[in-house]
Amino acid sequence: MAVSLPLRDCQAWKDAKLPLSTTSNEACKLFDATVTQYVKWANDQSLGGMEGCLAKLKAADPNFVMGHVISNGLVLIGTGNSVKLDKELDLAMKTMVEISKTQPLTQREQLHVSAVETFAKGNFPKACELWEEILRDHPTDMLALKFAHDGYFYLGYQEQMRDSVARVYPFWTPDVPLSSYVKGLYSFGLMETHFYDQAEKLAKEAVWPVAASPPCPGLQALSIEPTDAWSVHTVAHVHEMRAEVKAGTEFMQRSESQWKDSDMLACHNYWHWALYLIEKGEYEAALTIYDDHILPRLKGRGSVLDVVDSCSMLFRLQMEGVSVGQRWQDVLPVTRPHTQDHILLFNDAHFLMASLGAQDRQTTQDLLTGLQEASKSPGENCQHQLARDVGLPLCLAMVEFKDGNPDRALELLLPIRYRIVQMGGSDAQRDVFNQMLIHAALNCTSSAHRNVARSLLMERDALKPNSPLTERLIRKAAAVHLM
Repeated sequence: MAVSLPLRDCQAWKDAKLPLSTTSNEACKLFDATVTQYVKWANDQSLGGMEGCLAKLKAADPNFVMGHVISNGLVLIGTGNSVKLDKELDLAMKTMVEISKTQPLTQREQLHVSAVETFAKGNFPKACELWEEILRDHPTDMLALKFAHDGYFYLGYQEQMRDSVARVYPFWTPDVPLSSYVKGLYSFGLMETHFYDQAEKLAKEAVWPVAASPPCPGLQALSIEPTDAWSVHTVAHVHEMRAEVKAGTEFMQRSESQWKDSDMLACHNYWHWALYLIEKGEYEAALTIYDDHILPRLKGRGSVLDVVDSCSMLFRLQMEGVSVGQRWQDVLPVTRPHTQDHILLFNDAHFLMASLGAQDRQTTQDLLTGLQEASKSPGENCQHQLARDVGLPLCLAMVEFKDGNPDRALELLLPIRYRIVQMGGSDAQRDVFNQMLIHAALNCTSSAHRNVARSLLMERDALKPNSPLTERLIRKAAAVHLM
């Protein structure tokens, strides 16, 4: 079945100064459809969904190199598969490279092939440099922009994530397809670099016209562009970082009907909603969101983002003293197959939460042993290079924390706390490790170590005032005469 007309054919891509090396109009339209769904974080069934589009794309022109680039790139950017462990992906990568050698390509396409190949080797910084090289000459290449954005996110390169979009933002005029979503990308980078007012303003512009005056900010916005769950997500982050619990909860409640069908991001948005409830100490309500929305998506899709959300939430609740019952047993079958991936240290830390929570010592040991071996491996893999100095100490600290050795956990974690950002993720996601450090300090037997808790809590209160969670921790510290 042919893809609908609004998608770009061969001539339309040429007119956009982004020519594609194929004579198949159908392949061009399917490429556009796939990029669109990736940017929207949603499988659009009217387009056939991402998998459907990719299958038709390969059939329309098996030698279309950008079809192979986006297919392989999306698998890799999902961080759930590696060429080392996935023979099908390894073969697909080799096929892409071979095809690229047998036909004349534009320099932009050649750079795309090189970037995906480099990313597959674990050299994320170099891959981002190649995508940036594309963007210097082709600032409206959405695939390069989005791949670079995600690459910077995995590296914890917050300023680069922001500035990458800032450099091309003026070129994304309203007539350029997907231009509103660039606002969402830019707003997220602004938020992660603490420009909260600017980030919130831009995120809301992404989903309603600047001139509009909605009676209910946020809700009107989403009725204009209901698929922009990423901009909703940025606003959720802003409320989280400001400890605006009431505003954040109300925003998610008002907008839920319009982002819940964004199947790739809905779970994460529900996670943000649950964070507000944990912040308020409404644990049962948070667990209800987990049971009704997060766990079913984890079981249904098993994406790494869904895994991270599930593990992070359960780990936070346990630190708050909440019993999560047998929920770790539901998560472990999804995480266990990834024990030897070692694609992202950030992922490893969350897989470890699951094996620790489920008390699966063998899986825990397998993960640590594999990570130790990866840290010694030669090559350009940036995550393996970081494992020895940051990834391993963090994971060992988590084991010590779980085993009731808070003093040792603190000794491992305190020296690397400012380097954990290099493992990637957002400020909100990495806060689970900040909380673990505080809880460890509060439970230390050494008086010197326990005094660290007071320092950390004063710091946290200064950076995020009016946080109910921080107030609870301060009361806990006061009970043991630390405040």
